[in-house]
Amino acid sequence: MSRYLGLRRLHEVRGFGGFGRSALIAASVTALSLTASGCVVVHGEREVLPATTRAEAATALQEFTAAYNKADKAYDSSLDAEYTTGALADIDSARLTAGKANSPDGNARHAPLKLTDAKFTIPKKAGWPRWFLADAAGNKGGDSRWLLVFTRSGQDETWEAAYLTLVAPDALPKFVVDEDGWAEAVPANAADPAVPPGELSAAYATYLKKGEDGGEAAFAEGPHTSAWRELRTKKSVRPGLATQYIDEPMTNGDYAPLALRTEDGGALVFFTTRHFEKQTAAAGASVPTPNKDVLALTTGEIRQTLTMEFVSNQVALDPGDGGGGDGEVEILGRIQGLTSAKGE
Repeated sequence: MSRYLGLRRLHEVRGFGGFGRSALIAASVTALSLTASGCVVVHGEREVLPATTRAEAATALQEFTAAYNKADKAYDSSLDAEYTTGALADIDSARLTAGKANSPDGNARHAPLKLTDAKFTIPKKAGWPRWFLADAAGNKGGDSRWLLVFTRSGQDETWEAAYLTLVAPDALPKFVVDEDGWAEAVPANAADPAVPPGELSAAYATYLKKGEDGGEAAFAEGPHTSAWRELRTKKSVRPGLATQYIDEPMTNGDYAPLALRTEDGGALVFFTTRHFEKQTAAAGASVPTPNKDVLALTTGEIRQTLTMEFVSNQVALDPGDGGGGDGEVEILGRIQGLTSAKGE
């Protein structure tokens, strides 16, 4: 969202300008059993079931895309709020809010998003939320594949997109599937991947702050790890302007990590982090004026400092013991968006 930050290339693909919000949820079919007294007891939350059918997954993707296009054209976050949640909702809502503030009549550059060649990876699991992965080709973002994770908390709930990332066509690993083609969800506390999925957000935040020497988790070099740390180091030493960074994990509720079992025994993990960037001008100087999208999300008066808050969602290849590699976590894709800013 913010061109002047140099990070826009990581969080915006033109045409998917908005990303969305909503609640982390999924679907299940209840199983009925009779007690000795003849009373009916519902045990759907205990049944290991596919999250949905492939036909329903395809419908969910179509409904999301239609709602996204309406919201993007009008710069109106209410039009796709029902179909987004978590990190995607935060990023999308902020982008649409800024767009509406600067273009009240709507998005003059709107071009409908089209997702084709969709493939669905649907895990079997017990309890809520239930969820699935959609992997599609898009008419934006070059040849990248669009990965969307949909969740819902009940049979009658709307499927909501919680995660969105773009990855290279050959980046996805092979998933473990049963004889019917259903995938396996990896619990947050699973110990067989290099990093338990539930700990990956905190491990990534620690890595960004301290590098490889700052924590137990090892991350492979790349644009979202070593290159991003290098970029932030260069920005932090500009003459007359000090830049500080704070990185935080986000793991609760709608931001919970979701993981699929890969054939090497590891996992493909979708997870969220929050990042703050604080710019402080030297005495007698002022913070450079940000662009209009940042200003639209800024409260307070920008005098000596500007603190920006970002939400980022990542997809990572978290290897298992059978991977044959060095155990490093590889960040395959990341989308980040400015969600608020404060001037002082």
